Amino acid sequence: MTDSIADRCAARGLRMTGQRRTIAEVLDVASDHPDVEELYARASAQDPKISLATVYRTVKLFEEIGIVERVDFGDGRARYEDAERDHHDHLIDLDTGQIIEFVDEEIEALQEKIARKLGYRLTGHRMELYGVPLKKG
Repeated sequence: MTDSIADRCAARGLRMTGQRRTIAEVLDVASDHPDVEELYARASAQDPKISLATVYRTVKLFEEIGIVERVDFGDGRARYEDAERDHHDHLIDLDTGQIIEFVDEEIEALQEKIARKLGYRLTGHRMELYGVPLKKG
C-alpha cells in the first residue's frame, strides 16, 4: 500500500474537503486502532472546527467505500484501521486493552490447510485472540 487514504478516496470519486482530508491524515498515521472519539480528539487538535458528527459521518463514508475497516474487540467500541494495511491478526490483552498486531506464518498455513481440507479456497480471514499476561515467577 503506497497511496494515502486521501488519494484512495479521491481515486474512488469522493470529494475531499479539508476536514475529510484531515481525518484521512489522522487515520494514515494511526499505529493503533482508534475509535471515533479518539479520531475526533486527534483531528480536532489539527482543525478545531471539526465536529464529532463530521468525524462519525466521514468514518462511516470511508467504511462504506472500503477505505477503512471496522474492528470490534469486544469492548463495545467500534475501532477503525486502514482496510489496505498488510494482513495481520490481533491479540487483545484483557487486563490493559492493549491490542498487539502479529503475523504468524504457521497459523496462516494451518488456516489454508483447514480450508482446503473442508473443500474451500480461503479468500480472507480475521483472527482475534483474547488473553491475559502470564504471571511471572
